[in-house]
Amino acid sequence: MADREFIVQCSNDLRPEHCINRELSWLEFNQRVLEEALSPDNPPFERMKFLSIVSSNLDEFFMIRVASLWDQIDAGYNQPDVAGMTPRQQVSVITARVRVMMERMYEALRKGIMPSLETAGVSIKSRKTITPEQLEYADKYFDEQIYPVLTPMAVDSRRPFPLILNRSLNLGLLIDEGDSEPPSFATVQVPGGLPRLVRLPDKGTVSFAMLEQIISRNIGKLFPGRDVLCCHAYRITRNADLTIDEDDADDLLKEVEKRLRQRRWGFAVRLEIDYRADTRLVKILEDALELEGGDAYPIHGPINLDFLMKQLYNLEGYDHYKYPPYTPRQLVLGEGESMFDRIRAGDLMLYHPYDSFDPVIRFVRQAARDPKVLAIKQTLYRVSGESPIIAALAEAADAGKQVTVLLELKARFDEENNIHWGRRLERAGAHVIYGMAGLKTHSKITLVVRAEDDGIRRYVHLATGNYNDVTARTYTDHGLFTCDPKFGADASAFFNMLTGFSKLPPLEKLVSAPRDMREKFYMLIERETQFAMAGKRAEIFAKMNSLVDEGIIAALYRASTAGVGIKLIVRGICCLRPGLPGISENIQVRSIVGRFLEHSRIFMFHNDGIPEVYMSSADWMPRNLNRRVELLFPIEDQANKKRAAELLRLQWRDNVKSSTLGRDGHYSRAGKPDEKRINSQEALMEMYHES
Repeated sequence: MADREFIVQCSNDLRPEHCINRELSWLEFNQRVLEEALSPDNPPFERMKFLSIVSSNLDEFFMIRVASLWDQIDAGYNQPDVAGMTPRQQVSVITARVRVMMERMYEALRKGIMPSLETAGVSIKSRKTITPEQLEYADKYFDEQIYPVLTPMAVDSRRPFPLILNRSLNLGLLIDEGDSEPPSFATVQVPGGLPRLVRLPDKGTVSFAMLEQIISRNIGKLFPGRDVLCCHAYRITRNADLTIDEDDADDLLKEVEKRLRQRRWGFAVRLEIDYRADTRLVKILEDALELEGGDAYPIHGPINLDFLMKQLYNLEGYDHYKYPPYTPRQLVLGEGESMFDRIRAGDLMLYHPYDSFDPVIRFVRQAARDPKVLAIKQTLYRVSGESPIIAALAEAADAGKQVTVLLELKARFDEENNIHWGRRLERAGAHVIYGMAGLKTHSKITLVVRAEDDGIRRYVHLATGNYNDVTARTYTDHGLFTCDPKFGADASAFFNMLTGFSKLPPLEKLVSAPRDMREKFYMLIERETQFAMAGKRAEIFAKMNSLVDEGIIAALYRASTAGVGIKLIVRGICCLRPGLPGISENIQVRSIVGRFLEHSRIFMFHNDGIPEVYMSSADWMPRNLNRRVELLFPIEDQANKKRAAELLRLQWRDNVKSSTLGRDGHYSRAGKPDEKRINSQEALMEMYHES
């Protein structure tokens, strides 16, 4: 039986108790982020940042994952997932788990972060702590800055319930109608264009008032002559997933633009509301939004915590309440040496953010300005707001070079940004392709074609992360520069496939998804399995963001049963259940959550003493292996291969920011009290700083 057929049979034999539900595993990951917000080992402003990330993560989780489950329920789909849970059961368990998580979040805010901010000299005033002078200032600010922007919207027989914008902050009101009539409902949107935190006059401290509290205090000015019974903040999370029928879309760009406008009005999946809100107000909102009772989450604090990052974290003068600044290692070139000279000297592997991202920018920028460069081809998925990569590509196109960019239009929540950059590149004369029908192009590759004295030479950059100079400061990702002719030939064939929509010929070095990558991983795992069966040493050591794919899980279980030692560093979702007797007892799973977001994908196979190391843009997920254009590339230089293995081993020894996955699906800290503390990220910062 062929490897693929055998693995398919294995995956069919997976039982629910062998796997962890994907959504619950993601919530476990978000819990690990929350633990960083709770940890006194982290500086106060960093704890605040982690709490903001937890809140933002939950928003996206509800907009995409929970919304998808409700889509299934509404469609009558009742089939259990690989862990044996139906969509309705998953929603029920998610609701209970998120309620506990949100209670912990706001407890951390009230009891941990706010007191720490007070100690640092930053105060968010409440009704009890605000001074009369500050109240006078806030009332004047309302009259002059806020009142002109507000639009009260009442609901009655002539005025239907208004459309409430996704994730907008609002105030819900009940207004007394007298004569034994039930109170009427009104709503006011808190202006998103004004700062959420309003600076108050204060001596010796930095004081703020929440924008919604100022509006609530002055709400009677919007309803003169009416008796406002209550006024409470609320927010709605809506389905924000884009469903695009690409076969019927005559113009994908216009279709995405149309769907982006509709994203604001998807069906509601969550209501967050002040825990003190009148039950009648909650019922009105639930009925109007067609929500079930469990979809309302009482909030004991400010709704939506993004102001922690947008305003408080960036306050000047508080750097000593944050992580010490880190300066990445710079690539030093000799006098007159270009990036092309350096790459010709040998493959160059970088590890961001410990290595600076500047060499990647310099590579594209030098290519744009070098008269010997004939063409630049690049895939872009997510780029920064003021991307130097885009600027360099536009400069190259302006100079008459052949510039081809595949800009993925369907990169979730970056669609508008990518439309903007695509049009800028087109105006400069670049050839822009907005993705492929039915597939997301998630690969990270740049090809530069240069005419040199000895002929045409191709320079290639491959990476595990995006061409984003901002996230490269906080995401850990690997990149490889090479001018190996075989890599260059593969890169040319790959881009010809993307631009010409032709069939991809066999590649010698690169492995692509969705065509070959799944089979390649099956082969590599099965080879270790066969070594173990023959009594030889067999090991798999891999690092990724998520492990969800049933076929890969089945292959790993088979390898474990055969005696292969498997170590997995999986930052986020992991549906594999380690430590099951006779199934996965040779598999260990750890997750690292720390200062930097662990984002690189590395796959190392012992191969009977001749190790093979690969890096990729892909995780072990169905979407990466089946529905995305991805690349897997080998690390062949022996020094680079050795360094990649050393990095994995160091991260495995982490006992400060690492957690171990148990067979019950829960995580526990990897470290023991009597062990020497090893924080792999701190160790790497020190290591790269000294080298």
